[in-house]
Amino acid sequence: MVVIRGATTIPCDNKEEVQKAVSELMEAIENHNNMKSSEVLSIVFSSTSDIHSYYPAKAAREAGYVSCSLFSAVEPEIVGGLPLCIRVMLFTEKDLVPKHVYLRGARVLRRDLGKFNVAIDGPAGSGKSTVARRLADDYHILYLDTGAMYRAVALQAIEAGVNVEDEAAIADLMRDVKLDVRYENGVQRTLLGERDVSEDIRKPPVSMAASSVSKYASVRMKLVEKQREIASRMSCVLDGRDIGTFVLPEADFKFYLTASPEVRARRRYDELVAKGHTVDFEALRDEIVKRDEQDMNRKIAPLKQAEDAVLVDTSEMTIEEVVAAVKKRMQEKI
Repeated sequence: MVVIRGATTIPCDNKEEVQKAVSELMEAIENHNNMKSSEVLSIVFSSTSDIHSYYPAKAAREAGYVSCSLFSAVEPEIVGGLPLCIRVMLFTEKDLVPKHVYLRGARVLRRDLGKFNVAIDGPAGSGKSTVARRLADDYHILYLDTGAMYRAVALQAIEAGVNVEDEAAIADLMRDVKLDVRYENGVQRTLLGERDVSEDIRKPPVSMAASSVSKYASVRMKLVEKQREIASRMSCVLDGRDIGTFVLPEADFKFYLTASPEVRARRRYDELVAKGHTVDFEALRDEIVKRDEQDMNRKIAPLKQAEDAVLVDTSEMTIEEVVAAVKKRMQEKI
């Protein structure tokens, strides 16, 4: 007896969506395993408790599975579990190596079967880093903080007394930069040589300098090459200003987060004050506007929304609401 597993999701709970998702999932399982519906002995479905409109087993019967036994069950509620999800176990005596199939939002359940990348872009203070971290935690995948890599280069330039507006000097600096990224207990640590600079790179002067150095090809190409290499090996979430347009143009999911300058300045102000920094709000807001202008007008990979990215204005949203909105769109995408 061979068991083939699969799962899919629906965007909303109604009969038509259940029928469509089940039909699509069963067809994909047949195609991937080179088999026919007549070779199936039995099928066991389970669905999350937020699906009430229709039984997946009935949808499978309507899709042509008339010669096998069918069973549907409702799963217990699991906090943080994937919503609106339909799972299946298909039993057959055909001699084959099973190829399991996970579609739509259910791909996050099996990263080994369906590696996926999430690109989140947006201006400073839009909430992209916080959302990216939350997604990575919830889906148990890597969060690659690309901004930290640019900030580390900027910090190196500042400490070396190199003018961040001098492109030639920055190119020379890149030859000696020993930048490393490590993951300890699920947290990214950014190192210059053996020194952990994870906190130092978050200070306002470093933020502005990072915007300056990130526009240079010598910096961007070296760091982008590393980022692409990491993303090619594993599922991960990346946030920045050009992830969906330049770093990972083929990312499975793309989002562009934004908010008004006043809201973004207030968020950054509260964050810095909580860490004990003395900050002038008006100066911080002006700095954010200036950085937006720099990022949007740089020659190499400027800040802009990718054509296929989902726009999310976070001005009036909590982080929980933004994360929920992003997850919902990921779940809906086929």
